Amino acid sequence: MTACIVGWSHLPFGKHQDASAESMVVEAARAAIADAGLEPADIDEIFLGHFNGGFVAQDFTSSLVLQADPALRFKPATRVENACATGTAAVHQGVRAIEARAARIVLVVGVEKMSELAGPAVGETLLRCSYVQEEKAIEGGFAGVFGQIAQSYFQRHGDQSDALAAISARAHRNGCANPYAQIRKDLGFEFCRAVSEKNPIVAGPLKRSDCSLVSDGAAALVLADIGTALRQRKAVAFRAHAQVNDFLPMSRRDVVEFEGCTRAWGQALQQAGLELADLDLVETHDCFTIAELLEYEAMGLTGRGQGSRAVLEGWTEKEGRLPINPSGGLKAKGHPIGATGVSMHVLTAMQVRGEAGGMQVEGAKLGGIYNMGGACVASYVSILEPLR
Repeated sequence: MTACIVGWSHLPFGKHQDASAESMVVEAARAAIADAGLEPADIDEIFLGHFNGGFVAQDFTSSLVLQADPALRFKPATRVENACATGTAAVHQGVRAIEARAARIVLVVGVEKMSELAGPAVGETLLRCSYVQEEKAIEGGFAGVFGQIAQSYFQRHGDQSDALAAISARAHRNGCANPYAQIRKDLGFEFCRAVSEKNPIVAGPLKRSDCSLVSDGAAALVLADIGTALRQRKAVAFRAHAQVNDFLPMSRRDVVEFEGCTRAWGQALQQAGLELADLDLVETHDCFTIAELLEYEAMGLTGRGQGSRAVLEGWTEKEGRLPINPSGGLKAKGHPIGATGVSMHVLTAMQVRGEAGGMQVEGAKLGGIYNMGGACVASYVSILEPLR
């Protein structure tokens, strides 16, 4: 336990035509510093999670955070990128800066502005998170990548369409209680299960309801060392944090095993001295419903090929054995890539402090986070608990 979250902010996710990446960074940064009860001059270092990849023209963005206040001028600021795990990569860099005693107070901001590109261009940009040399011809962009993964899993373990629909339906049901979610509507199992004009097939067996959303948004948090955190109004400690990277080409690994996810969870739980069953909730990376299904198995919630049990038997409900994505996850909340991992940490911090409102899991004190870059290439796990 070396770093704590002592303040945070979260902007609503969605398609925000009147907001820019810069304006969202500034708004989120100011709000997080204020929430921590600190002054901008107190910040020692800044990390900005921003994937970009061509979503906006401004590609050098680390110093945009300085626009939040003149007192941030000349603070060290670094942009961090690791595909869809960009936000957690930035958070973990902040934790490491505190562990190394290079900083006492760190500001982390995650942002993405995806809606400036048209649909096909969004798909082309996201496909750069794959191994382009081998996978650029996959139809359907990154949805096509996960469509292939879903097909492989179905061939090995049978049709899982009911489980995928249940994952999507639960996400949207939970998202109704999330004030930051892009979609706050209970779509229901039947809608998510059936192919229709409003829910067409996108890639392989994946329908539109199986895919996360194109989103704009930002979230921010302030990290502090233990000594500083104990003097703050609130403090959520990192019980553990782990990162694992796997081979980029899907051809070099079994894509339905999610071995990097398994290893990251194993390292984090060992570091924390915990079992998975000790956790009160998990915010996991449901960029596609098949990803969440595989993550159940990879984290050890079920055996291999049995992930459907977790959702069909109610284990992942808010009152279940291990509540998964009480926020609605990426599926309902939205997936502005650079902001996603920061959002997951903010929402989990709210949970373990009992401040999650309608999303609250009763009695939650230990929260896990799994944020993934690419098709389980970069795997990050954090475990949070309240310090005060």
